[in-house]
Amino acid sequence: VQLQAFGGGLVQAGGSLRLSCAASGRSSRTYSTGWFHQVPGKEREFVAVFFRGGSTTYFADSVKGRFTLSRDTAKNTVYPQMNNLKPEDTAVYYCAASARLIVSTVYCESSYDYWGQGTQVTVSS
Repeated sequence: VQLQAFGGGLVQAGGSLRLSCAASGRSSRTYSTGWFHQVPGKEREFVAVFFRGGSTTYFADSVKGRFTLSRDTAKNTVYPQMNNLKPEDTAVYYCAASARLIVSTVYCESSYDYWGQGTQVTVSS
Protein backbone atom coordinates (compact mmCIF):
# COMPACT_ATOMS: atom_id res chain seq x y z
CA VAL A 1 0.00 0.00 0.00
CA GLN A 2 1.28 3.43 -0.90
CA LEU A 3 -0.19 6.45 0.82
CA GLN A 4 -0.12 10.11 -0.12
CA ALA A 5 -1.31 12.87 2.17
CA PHE A 6 -2.51 16.22 0.83
CA GLY A 7 -4.29 19.34 1.91
CA GLY A 8 -2.15 21.00 4.51
CA GLY A 9 -1.76 24.74 4.65
CA LEU A 10 -1.99 27.91 6.70
CA VAL A 11 -5.27 28.81 8.37
CA GLN A 12 -6.38 31.18 11.09
CA ALA A 13 -7.58 29.91 14.43
CA GLY A 14 -11.20 28.90 14.18
CA GLY A 15 -10.86 28.00 10.54
CA SER A 16 -11.10 24.66 8.76
CA LEU A 17 -9.01 22.42 6.56
CA ARG A 18 -9.69 19.15 4.84
CA LEU A 19 -6.81 16.76 4.39
CA SER A 20 -6.74 13.76 2.09
CA CYS A 21 -5.01 10.42 2.26
CA ALA A 22 -5.03 8.65 -1.09
CA ALA A 23 -4.04 5.00 -1.20
CA SER A 24 -2.91 2.79 -4.04
CA GLY A 25 -2.33 -0.93 -4.20
CA ARG A 26 -5.20 -2.12 -2.08
CA SER A 27 -8.83 -1.23 -1.40
CA SER A 28 -9.24 1.20 1.47
CA ARG A 29 -11.97 -1.05 2.89
CA THR A 30 -9.39 -3.76 3.70
CA TYR A 31 -7.33 -1.69 6.10
CA SER A 32 -7.76 0.96 8.75
CA THR A 33 -6.48 4.45 7.98
CA GLY A 34 -5.08 6.44 10.84
CA TRP A 35 -3.80 9.98 11.26
CA PHE A 36 -1.00 11.19 13.49
CA HIS A 37 0.58 14.57 13.94
CA GLN A 38 4.05 15.59 14.98
CA VAL A 39 5.62 18.82 16.15
CA PRO A 40 9.39 19.38 16.14
CA GLY A 41 11.11 17.69 19.05
CA LYS A 42 8.18 15.47 19.93
CA GLU A 43 6.99 12.04 18.94
CA ARG A 44 4.08 11.48 16.64
CA GLU A 45 0.73 11.57 18.37
CA PHE A 46 -2.45 9.78 17.37
CA VAL A 47 -5.22 11.97 16.02
CA ALA A 48 -7.93 9.78 14.47
CA VAL A 49 -8.60 6.52 12.68
CA PHE A 50 -11.14 5.14 10.22
CA PHE A 51 -11.47 1.43 10.86
CA ARG A 52 -11.49 -1.00 7.96
CA GLY A 53 -14.59 -2.63 6.62
CA GLY A 54 -17.24 -0.24 7.83
CA SER A 55 -17.66 3.30 9.03
CA THR A 56 -16.32 3.20 12.57
CA THR A 57 -14.09 6.09 13.56
CA TYR A 58 -12.14 6.92 16.69
CA PHE A 59 -10.63 10.23 17.74
CA ALA A 60 -8.12 11.52 20.25
CA ASP A 61 -9.74 13.52 23.02
CA SER A 62 -7.98 16.67 21.83
CA VAL A 63 -9.89 16.69 18.54
CA LYS A 64 -13.23 15.13 19.44
CA GLY A 65 -16.09 17.32 18.36
CA ARG A 66 -13.85 19.28 15.98
CA PHE A 67 -12.53 16.69 13.54
CA THR A 68 -14.49 14.20 11.47
CA LEU A 69 -13.47 11.49 9.02
CA SER A 70 -15.06 10.37 5.78
CA ARG A 71 -14.04 7.89 3.12
CA ASP A 72 -14.55 7.66 -0.62
CA THR A 73 -14.04 3.98 -1.40
CA ALA A 74 -14.17 4.60 -5.15
CA LYS A 75 -11.16 6.89 -4.82
CA ASN A 76 -9.48 4.89 -2.03
CA THR A 77 -9.24 8.11 -0.10
CA VAL A 78 -9.90 9.09 3.51
CA TYR A 79 -10.62 12.71 4.39
CA PRO A 80 -10.13 14.26 7.81
CA GLN A 81 -12.24 17.40 8.09
CA MET A 82 -10.63 19.63 10.68
CA ASN A 83 -12.86 22.36 12.07
CA ASN A 84 -12.41 25.02 14.72
CA LEU A 85 -8.66 24.69 14.39
CA LYS A 86 -6.46 25.85 17.22
CA PRO A 87 -2.82 26.99 17.22
CA GLU A 88 -1.96 23.80 19.13
CA ASP A 89 -3.13 21.80 16.11
CA THR A 90 -0.09 23.11 14.22
CA ALA A 91 1.96 20.09 13.19
CA VAL A 92 2.94 17.83 10.34
CA TYR A 93 0.09 15.40 9.75
CA TYR A 94 0.73 11.84 8.59
CA CYS A 95 -1.64 9.16 7.43
CA ALA A 96 -0.95 5.49 8.03
CA ALA A 97 -2.58 2.17 7.24
CA SER A 98 -2.99 -1.05 9.15
CA ALA A 99 -4.65 -4.34 8.27
CA ARG A 100 -4.78 -5.57 11.88
CA LEU A 101 -5.74 -2.58 14.00
CA ILE A 102 -7.91 -2.87 17.09
CA VAL A 103 -9.15 -0.09 19.34
CA SER A 104 -6.60 -0.73 22.07
CA THR A 105 -3.70 -0.26 19.65
CA VAL A 106 -4.76 2.82 17.67
CA TYR A 107 -2.37 5.06 19.60
CA CYS A 108 0.73 3.02 18.73
CA GLU A 109 2.79 3.91 15.68
CA SER A 110 4.01 0.32 15.50
CA SER A 111 0.43 -0.84 14.89
CA TYR A 112 0.52 0.72 11.44
CA ASP A 113 2.27 -0.97 8.54
CA TYR A 114 2.36 1.78 5.95
CA TRP A 115 2.97 5.52 6.19
CA GLY A 116 2.52 8.41 3.85
CA GLN A 117 4.58 11.55 3.68
CA GLY A 118 3.53 14.35 5.98
CA THR A 119 1.59 17.47 5.19
CA GLN A 120 2.11 20.65 7.19
CA VAL A 121 -0.80 22.29 8.95
CA THR A 122 -0.17 25.71 10.48
CA VAL A 123 -2.82 27.48 12.54
CA SER A 124 -2.15 31.13 13.30
CA SER A 125 -3.59 32.84 16.36
